[in-house]
Amino acid sequence: MSATGSAYRRGPFREGDRVQLTDPKGRMHTITLTPGKQFHTHRGHVKHDDLIGEPDGSTVTNTAGTQYLVLRPLLSDYVMSMPRGAAVVYPKDAGQVIQMADVFPGASVVEAGVGSGALSMSLLRAVGDTGRVHSFERREDFATIARANAHAFFGEDHPAWTVTVGDLVESLPDAVEPGSVDRVVLDMLAPWECLEVVADALAPGGVLICYVATATQLSKVGEAMRDFGTFTEPQAWESLVRGWHLEGLAVRPQHRMHGHTGFLISTRRLAPGVTPPPRKRRPGRGYAAQEEAADEEASKGTDVTAAEAPPGTDDAEWTSEALGERVASAKRMRKLARGVVPPSPR
Repeated sequence: MSATGSAYRRGPFREGDRVQLTDPKGRMHTITLTPGKQFHTHRGHVKHDDLIGEPDGSTVTNTAGTQYLVLRPLLSDYVMSMPRGAAVVYPKDAGQVIQMADVFPGASVVEAGVGSGALSMSLLRAVGDTGRVHSFERREDFATIARANAHAFFGEDHPAWTVTVGDLVESLPDAVEPGSVDRVVLDMLAPWECLEVVADALAPGGVLICYVATATQLSKVGEAMRDFGTFTEPQAWESLVRGWHLEGLAVRPQHRMHGHTGFLISTRRLAPGVTPPPRKRRPGRGYAAQEEAADEEASKGTDVTAAEAPPGTDDAEWTSEALGERVASAKRMRKLARGVVPPSPR
């Protein structure tokens, strides 16, 4: 029995397949092959019927003489062009999550939130049909779009995937047995709020990896991991990808690159009753002095007002808008949800 979706990744183009047309200038267009339909640009059109039955990696010429290279889109291509309500996790970061969290075939993985489903599809690819991906998303409209995007890519509903609409803290204890989860991936505004339920769900040695957009989030979740006491010392990093221009002797970095998209921070669950070894690298003097001053004020019973509190102290401040993210309007979300109804199984 073939793995889910593999039948749609090889062989001649069939009705319902998504294909990517690339013109001589490198512009890409993704279409779904439908008998009788045509793909139009301002420079001619291509008949879908001319592509159905052709092998992957073919070329086709439109009515104006423009030649297109025709290929099935890779997962990395698909996630960058699929319908989205929330910002997607870029392929460069999804690859880091899979590798650095050591997501393996048959693993039990918890993910929150789902967004548009980009990272979910990479996780499903990694765990295979024998694994489990339990995804949690607070917003029903995001979950609807994610399910439709995954269905369109795999060609069917993935048997390893369960999507729960609800809050992770409230829903996770009912969804999994304590100590039964191998990996947890959090892509959310305030992952530090979920550490207790995540620690209960993770098996000893299990990996927790968080994807956050800003340095303030990175700092807060890192300190929360240390303070919790049941995780190893967290490791944080980001990845930058810069393409290169290759033409004869003109070999140089491209002017545009995928710069900062987000930070990744990972840690591992310790065995029950085990405390992490003391850190040999102590925080800077300024940090220690700040902590001592805060403890002293607390011992005196001094009331620190919201105006005096440092930014990020109040969890209500952690919103998508405050972190500079573009938030899709309700009107746009309704339009996207109407347009991504999963097709019938092929």
